[in-house]
Amino acid sequence: MSETPVITVDIVSDIVCPWCIIGYKKLEKAMVQFEGKARFELAWHAFELNPSMPPEGQDINEHMAQKYGATPAQSKANRERLRSAGNDLDFEFNYHENMRMVNTFDAHRMLHWAGETGRQTALKMALFKAHFTNGENVSDHQTLAEIAASVGLDEKRARHLLGSDIYAAEVRATESEWQDRFITGVPAFIFNKKFMVPGAQETDVFANIIENKLLKKAA
Repeated sequence: MSETPVITVDIVSDIVCPWCIIGYKKLEKAMVQFEGKARFELAWHAFELNPSMPPEGQDINEHMAQKYGATPAQSKANRERLRSAGNDLDFEFNYHENMRMVNTFDAHRMLHWAGETGRQTALKMALFKAHFTNGENVSDHQTLAEIAASVGLDEKRARHLLGSDIYAAEVRATESEWQDRFITGVPAFIFNKKFMVPGAQETDVFANIIENKLLKKAA
């Protein structure tokens, strides 16, 4: 009997990117279709949508107007589309008027650490939920330490990490590496280090790549 093929998926994303969680949930549905046929190994890589965001963050309406030129009505309509898409994928977007866009560099440092402990995907999902569903500040060290503990990471170690510059150089290097590979927007999914899929594609798109570009080649 042949061994189950392993498919690696490198995911470049940011915690405050709504299309990143939508894209992942669609990929997740595709991966379920191949249970028993393939084994997936995921790795999450840092990308900051707003690397110069100050520690206090920015009002989300102000941010959307400043960065994208979106009117309040356009922003509201976009959030309704995201809510609908999230509902279809069992993910809750709970936007509110006082929501803020925040700096995510420290969260990415936590994710780098989690990648060394086998809890990276669990932490990523917890961070998405904290930001989009619970309205928590994912730049706040207290919040980040508690989220880390919630997925089985050592809270004391998390606090020590957050109070230092541990993994800062590694995260900066990762960000530069993907920018050098011309990843300028997220999400981006790279299968087996070869096939890059940009954006939050439909589940069928991911499934087609897995079936026809990865599994058939492995057969």
